[in-house]
Amino acid sequence: MKTTPFKIAPILILSTGRCGSTMVSEMLSLHPGILSVSEFFMVLGPQAFAWRNPSGERMWRLYSRQSAALHSMLKDGEVVDENLYPLGQPGSRYEAGNLPPILSVTLPHLSPTPDALFDELAPVIRSRPRAPLAEQYRFLFEYLGNKFGRKVWVERSGGSLMHAAKLLAQFPDARVVHVYRDGRDTAMSMSNHHNFRVLIAAMRQGKVDRRKLFLETRKSPWKCWVHEMIFRLLDVRRMTDRARLGLADFGKLWSDMVVIGDEVLSKLPSDRLLNLKFEDLQSSPREKLRELIRFVDPSLDDEGWLDAASAIPKPARSKFLTLPEEDRAALTRACEPGLKLLGYPL
Repeated sequence: MKTTPFKIAPILILSTGRCGSTMVSEMLSLHPGILSVSEFFMVLGPQAFAWRNPSGERMWRLYSRQSAALHSMLKDGEVVDENLYPLGQPGSRYEAGNLPPILSVTLPHLSPTPDALFDELAPVIRSRPRAPLAEQYRFLFEYLGNKFGRKVWVERSGGSLMHAAKLLAQFPDARVVHVYRDGRDTAMSMSNHHNFRVLIAAMRQGKVDRRKLFLETRKSPWKCWVHEMIFRLLDVRRMTDRARLGLADFGKLWSDMVVIGDEVLSKLPSDRLLNLKFEDLQSSPREKLRELIRFVDPSLDDEGWLDAASAIPKPARSKFLTLPEEDRAALTRACEPGLKLLGYPL
């Protein structure tokens, strides 16, 4: 089956997570010309970047079966607020522990009948021949874009900045929107998010070299297998409880993502990178959204969309400022390298 390729280059929205990128996805989903692909790559796990020339059958397993890491976080009902699938509702086919990755957010973000869309995709993807990994992804996005009459795909996953090198290796023609927020407020939000708590606890237990991990351009199938075995044996809840994580741990993760991610993004020419500050999007939504849509492609400038999308952002107070002085100082120290890089006052 053939699809019509998009003429507009793909857009990757990269962020540390917990910084307003979900809202950006929601605003872009209102545009009639944009296929807003939300929470796609991150929920697939490390195998998303492993196979060089996978078959359609392998791709469908990737899309439809939870990785061990994802399963370990969902099996006890720890469902994060980004999930859009109607778990527990009458007629819902899946529960948290067996929910296919692309049904958690990606397909419900595109269609009010995600189960039907999932069923439609199954034979289409499974019948695909072996092809380079990036071609398999492009086919899926172009198929969905053709189905919904869109002109460009934009993918956004929370925490995707840690995979910037891998994503740009797969999509070297992509342009990047880097969404960011004051790391101290971001860290506070991360600290209340189950997935980030598991991520930091697992990194600590595995003594992970974050720089090496974030700068990898692909994952080996062998490492993916080891990753699967480890998470099948882990008691994630117990591991996270034992980690005794503090705000500084989340601030350090945020800063590491920003600083190491900048090593990747700084290699892009200026016309392929747009920095989008969350606080500016809150204070001047129409101005920043016009800048965003013209970056995606000037032909997509749409006053009606601007009216609808610019009504979504709402001013919000910084929760960081409510912390005791000693805690504010400690969190600022943890975030300092990233804050300086992004131009935030200390």
